Amino acid sequence: MTALNASSAAALEALTAAFGADVLPGDASPKYLQDWSGCAGGQPLAILRPRSTDELSRMLAICHAHGQAVVPQGGLTGLCGGAVPAGGEVVVSLERMNRIERIDIDSGTVIVEAGAILQTVQEACRDAGALLAVDLGARGSCQVGGNVSTNAGGNRVIRYGNTRDLVLGLEVVLADGTVLSMLNQMVKNNAGMDLKHLFIGSEGVLGIVTRVVFKLQPLPKGVSTAVVALHDYPAALRFLRHAQQSLSGQVSAFEIMWNDYLVTAVAAGKLRAPLDTNYPVYVLIDMHCGQPETDAGRFEAMLEQAIEAGWILDGAVAQSVAEAEAFWAIRDGVAEVLRDYAPTLNFDVSVPIAQIGECAARIRTALDRDWPALKALFFGHVGDGNLHVVVCKVPSDHDSQMRIEDAVYSVVRSYGGSISAEHGIGTLKRDWLHYSRSEAELALMRTLKHTLDPKNILNPGKLI
Repeated sequence: MTALNASSAAALEALTAAFGADVLPGDASPKYLQDWSGCAGGQPLAILRPRSTDELSRMLAICHAHGQAVVPQGGLTGLCGGAVPAGGEVVVSLERMNRIERIDIDSGTVIVEAGAILQTVQEACRDAGALLAVDLGARGSCQVGGNVSTNAGGNRVIRYGNTRDLVLGLEVVLADGTVLSMLNQMVKNNAGMDLKHLFIGSEGVLGIVTRVVFKLQPLPKGVSTAVVALHDYPAALRFLRHAQQSLSGQVSAFEIMWNDYLVTAVAAGKLRAPLDTNYPVYVLIDMHCGQPETDAGRFEAMLEQAIEAGWILDGAVAQSVAEAEAFWAIRDGVAEVLRDYAPTLNFDVSVPIAQIGECAARIRTALDRDWPALKALFFGHVGDGNLHVVVCKVPSDHDSQMRIEDAVYSVVRSYGGSISAEHGIGTLKRDWLHYSRSEAELALMRTLKHTLDPKNILNPGKLI
């Protein structure tokens, strides 16, 4: 590390004096230097691992006094560089603040610290008889504070909503160390502005989330799962409408995979293909059941009707939990794909549901025209308009990557879509944010940032 300037040196001295061994040197571990995006980070000034909200408050007060930049980190599963230090910042890892404080089945809530692993919280709630519906492929390593700070989407949005829809209350520490306690546990609370929404999806640029109150759902008594094959995207849309109507809104997941993604994910993960024949489009559908004895029959009857209507070409219904997990392993197999086909460009976009198929086709045409040698994989969450595109083995030069990004985002822009459906902005999408937000919106974001963080110490250079 280069020689420290006076303010950074003073900040480090004050932090070390106050917290001793809890202040790790900036080179303590490479794990704090990058997230799943692979975006290269620089060495931080130090790594702080607070054990409580009070400790974090005092840490931020010191950093604020010295104008020392801070990068909050959760599980580092992000794909946009949002938790990656540029170099010289203080990293604040929430990994020690991981307690599940209270599960209240009667009220349908769980209070949890921000550093808790999502899967750990899910399992604790399940053991208590409730469902935490926030769910995504990185559940085994992502932290709930990161889920909140990026407004994570995932697999269950079609029935339960984004993370935003499942957060009742928050505790947040502001840039100057002020603790903002908003640990509301009521579904209905119209006592003035609901300030928690400022921080959900703000990627740590306005404050650091320390505790979360999540809304819980009744635990399903059973799950019916199937993989079906279809002609094209319009058939998938018709099938979705049919499934939602036939199952009275009980569809909990409706994941689309074009053939290119499914074949690649099966090979990369050394998995078994769900069907014996290749088809253009596949859908993984889940139904959370309240009465397994009758609901499983309703699920299969719904599939049979779709076959008779000509929307479904083939299909397989999971006959066990293990078989359902095998189906989901294909959909969640993107990590293996990213490993085998690096370097990749990963697109997480959204457009109106009716236009996903047309948008995907236009993106594919643009990529095939200008980069015929590149392999592009398409999948997504149909019920919430979320399309994922992975472009494999992209050229390493910045200009080529920017041109590919512009090609994809220009198509999305033409539909009035979003350049980020669920992964956030970070640094990797910051230059494209104006494709989805007006100048007036961007100006207001900057105003909010300056108001809450006038010294610009919280995650500088990210999001806006």
